[in-house]
Amino acid sequence: MNHAPRVLVVDDQPDFAKGLVRLLTQKLPQAAVSCVLSGEAALTDLAAAPCDVMVTDLRMPGLSGLDLLPKALAVAPNLGIVLLTAHGDIDSAVLALKAGAYDFLTKPVDSDHLARVIAKGLERAALLHENRRLRAAAAACGADAGLLGQSPAMRQVKQTIAAVAASDYTVLIRGESGTGKELAARAIHAQSRRAGGPFLSVNCPAIPDQILESELFGHVRGAFTGAERDRRGLFVAANGGSLVLDEIGDIPMSVQTKLLRVLQEREVRPVGSSKSIPVDVRILAATNQDLEARINDKTFREDLYYRLNVLTVRLPPLRDRRDDIPLLATAFLERACREMGIADKDFSPEALADLAGRDWPGNVRELFNFVRRLTVFSHGGVISQAAVAEADPGSGDAAEPRDDEAGAATPYLEAKAHVVDAFTRRYVERLLKLTRGNISEAARVSGLERVSLQKILRRLGIAAEGFR
Repeated sequence: MNHAPRVLVVDDQPDFAKGLVRLLTQKLPQAAVSCVLSGEAALTDLAAAPCDVMVTDLRMPGLSGLDLLPKALAVAPNLGIVLLTAHGDIDSAVLALKAGAYDFLTKPVDSDHLARVIAKGLERAALLHENRRLRAAAAACGADAGLLGQSPAMRQVKQTIAAVAASDYTVLIRGESGTGKELAARAIHAQSRRAGGPFLSVNCPAIPDQILESELFGHVRGAFTGAERDRRGLFVAANGGSLVLDEIGDIPMSVQTKLLRVLQEREVRPVGSSKSIPVDVRILAATNQDLEARINDKTFREDLYYRLNVLTVRLPPLRDRRDDIPLLATAFLERACREMGIADKDFSPEALADLAGRDWPGNVRELFNFVRRLTVFSHGGVISQAAVAEADPGSGDAAEPRDDEAGAATPYLEAKAHVVDAFTRRYVERLLKLTRGNISEAARVSGLERVSLQKILRRLGIAAEGFR
């Protein structure tokens, strides 16, 4: 946080308020605790300085705790508000929870329980602050439009891209699968003088060898069976702009030879034509392969390699930029929630630490898909470390669909039901262990309604008493 954790006590009885301050100061030494004697004074205090948790009595002269609640949240929207009530005020306290209060406690207050509730409130405030920081950083980096990251490795990449974009030379973009090579190509194009021109991309190995030449260079009518009309290729279509040749290492030798000629002569000859067409295209070639090894294997032309490798941009794997993982995961979570049309979710600090500790062989693409999976299967507004473990496809066999004894594939709906039940069972059992079988606490932690959680327990035959 940009400020020390702060707790504000609001009560019209001076002795009680000061006693709470002394108690909380002793039990929460990391927090600054102060008190005011009225709701009006609390609003003044909140407007003057940041505050994380406010503990307020429900019944006070003037501005009551229930009246103070919306006004305080208007001043400090992320404030955690804990209400202190008498037994007869439970209905009012429930209304306050629905209006946005964090929790309520009945008097006389157990000091240890109060300290635990406020400590959780401070943890919540820290979580909200960290997620706001990450979202702001993602927005500043252009999470939806470009390469995202603030690590030294990514700062170097962005500096290289800016330098490369200033020229018009051919660029070889290198990096493992999923590191964002096409995003780097888009960034180069967007910062170059060709930004107003076309930006086209072709995944070379996705096109059959016999069609790739026509796709790149075009063809004339009658050049081959099925060529019913002239077709301009991607080089002509990208004239004045940039053309990305993705996975350049996989193109056949026959196309490599013709591509070399295009790079040398700056003109293309459509298949079946005797005339060449001048083109003004910047080539951005991308690969995850060891081109030097392919040259030694005689599967990639050395002269083409040197034509392509005028300038080089290397994208680091995610394991070499772990500092960026919380930022990436937060941006991806926000995007996944937007794609699903649901309310924003947040990661717990432990969940972000878990994600940052993984190697991610599929790099950024794998992380994004994993976050999408978490978004679908995680309940509540906060994704916990337990949810990360549950969503990990390598966490156990229970998540694998079963086949029948004859070896035939299980019907889709049955397999899906098995996976969902296995996930739900593991999640609920861990939840009950965490809350020691307390159904109300488990419902609050998970974001489920108490009735819904009880129905799940009955369906799966799980007894909460066994976890107490």
